Amino acid sequence: MRKIFLNSRFVSAGLALALGFASLPVLLHASTGPDTLNLTQKVRHELLMLPYYTVFDDLSFQMNGHEVTLMGDVRNPTLKADAERAIKRLPGVALVKNEITVLPLSPMDDRIRLATVRAIYGFGPLQRYSMGAHPSIRIIVDNGNVTLTGVVANEMDRNIAFMRANQVSGVFSVTNDLRIDTPSKT
Repeated sequence: MRKIFLNSRFVSAGLALALGFASLPVLLHASTGPDTLNLTQKVRHELLMLPYYTVFDDLSFQMNGHEVTLMGDVRNPTLKADAERAIKRLPGVALVKNEITVLPLSPMDDRIRLATVRAIYGFGPLQRYSMGAHPSIRIIVDNGNVTLTGVVANEMDRNIAFMRANQVSGVFSVTNDLRIDTPSKT
């Protein structure tokens, strides 16, 4: 089965931006038609409208016809249940598989989250990524290990964010999964 990937590891961010999925990665299978794309937009909208969805959470989803698989990492345990509940009530969704991981509650991780968000978004050249309701650089902290996800404009910003996160005290490792926004060539 041929698949069309719109996920942080598989596609250029330009295509994702063109389809409006930049801040919420999604994986679509080849059987995408107008109704599936419309349902995809509705799922994306519902996830982005969750009240406790913050810069410290990373949600994505996979569409296979009318089945939705939720993936990612969340800090707040209720966000996992809220995401599933919001998607289940959408007309056209037949099945929801919830594979969202709830990050462990830890005061040390909370301190690292705040220090990392200050280090990245408090740095002049990266402040533009904090604009809007959903900042484009997501900060996931799991037992002192930081993962950066999202979209940046160029390789320099990607490297700066990585270096700024590495400077935070108490961080064991930093994984840089930031994608570079490549304009689509038409």
